[in-house]
Amino acid sequence: MSVPHLFRCPISLDIFTDPVTLCTGQTYDRQCIERWLADGHRTCPVTMQALGDGDTTVLVPNRTLRHLIERWLSAATDHSLPESADDDPSLAALKRCLQSDATSAAAKIGALKKVLALASESDVGRACMLQLGFLSVLLPLVFHAAPAAPAERHAEAEELALQCALSLMPSNAAAPQLDCLNMLKKEEHLASFVRLLGRGSGRAKAGLCRLLETVATAAATRDLALVVAASPRVWQALLPLLQQHAGPAPDARASEAAVRAIAAVCAAEPARGSAIHHGAVGALFRHLSWWAYVKGGGAVSSALAAVEALAETEAGRRAVAHAPGATRILVRHVFMMSSSNDGSEHAAAALLAVCRESRAARSEAVGAGVVTQLLLLLQSQCGARAKAKARALLKLLKSR
Repeated sequence: MSVPHLFRCPISLDIFTDPVTLCTGQTYDRQCIERWLADGHRTCPVTMQALGDGDTTVLVPNRTLRHLIERWLSAATDHSLPESADDDPSLAALKRCLQSDATSAAAKIGALKKVLALASESDVGRACMLQLGFLSVLLPLVFHAAPAAPAERHAEAEELALQCALSLMPSNAAAPQLDCLNMLKKEEHLASFVRLLGRGSGRAKAGLCRLLETVATAAATRDLALVVAASPRVWQALLPLLQQHAGPAPDARASEAAVRAIAAVCAAEPARGSAIHHGAVGALFRHLSWWAYVKGGGAVSSALAAVEALAETEAGRRAVAHAPGATRILVRHVFMMSSSNDGSEHAAAALLAVCRESRAARSEAVGAGVVTQLLLLLQSQCGARAKAKARALLKLLKSR
C-alpha cells in the first residue's frame, strides 16, 4: 500500500500538510507554493500558466482534500503495524512506548526497531508517523543529557533513534515538522549532539552530519543554523571527520557527509566567518588534496562549493592564499575528467576570487598549468556559469 498520488504535493512529493489551491485549480502544500512564489516565480508549477499579481496572493485552503487525507491516515494507522499476540499494534501505542519514562531500555530498542522497519518498508507508515509527530518524540531520545540506561544499551538506543528520525525527515526544506529540530538550541541538547559527533560510530556521525545539513537548509531552523555555526565545539568535532576519508566504509561515509554539511552551513553568509576562524579552509583543502590523487570522488563538488563560498569573504580569500598547496589543488580541480561540471565551476570561481587580490596566487596558478585547464574546461560541456568564470580568469591572467 502506498500514499495515493493525489495526496502528495507536486512540488515536494511529500504528503500534504496544508493543501491550498491556486487560481489555476492546482493544489500544493502551502509552504511549498509560498516558497515558489517568494523566489520570484510567476507561473503555476504544474501547468506553467502565467499568474497575475493578484493571483499570487490568493491561496484557497482545500479543506475537502485535507479531510480526505486525515480520514485516510486514520484508517491507514490501524493497519500500519502487524498484529501481535502481546503488543498493541497501533502507532499511538508505539508512540506512547517511546515517550514513557517507565519503558525499559530493551522495550524502547524494540519499539525503535519497529519504527525503523515501518519507515523503511511502508510509504504509508512513514507518512502516518510523520503526521503523528514521531519526529518530536525521536529527537529527545537521540539528544538526551543524562542517560538512564547502561552505556551500551543507551548508545544503541541513541543510534536507532537517530536512524528512525532520519528516515522520517521530510525532503521539503519548508516542511513545518522540521521545527522540532530547534530543540538543539538548548545547551544540553547541543552538547549531546557534539558528544555523539565526536564519539559515536561512523554510521551515527554520518547521520548527524545529514541532520546538520538539514538544519542548515530548512526554513524553520535558520536561527538554529547560526547558533550551530557559532559553536566552537561543533567545529572541533566536525572538521576532523574530513580526514577520515581513507578509513573503513562507515568513516568514509561520515567524511563525505561532513563535507556536505559544511558546504550547507557555509552557504549562509553569516556563518562563514566562524567557519574560517575555526579552520574550515585548511581542513577542506586537506580533504581535497587526498581526493585529487584518486581522480575525484567523494563529496569533492561540495568541498569546492564550500571553498567558493568562503572565498567570497576577505578573510576567506586570505585563508585560501595561505593554505599550503591550495592554489595548485584548485587548478587541478578546474578540469578533471572524472569530476562533475559543478566541481569545475566552483574551483574556477574560487580561483578567480583569490587571484583577483593576489599576484602571488596568479603566478602560482599559471605555473601549475591553469591556462591549459581553463581551455580544456571551455571546450567541455560545462555550464554557462563555469565558462563565464573561466573566461574572466583567463582575462585576468592575461593582464597580470
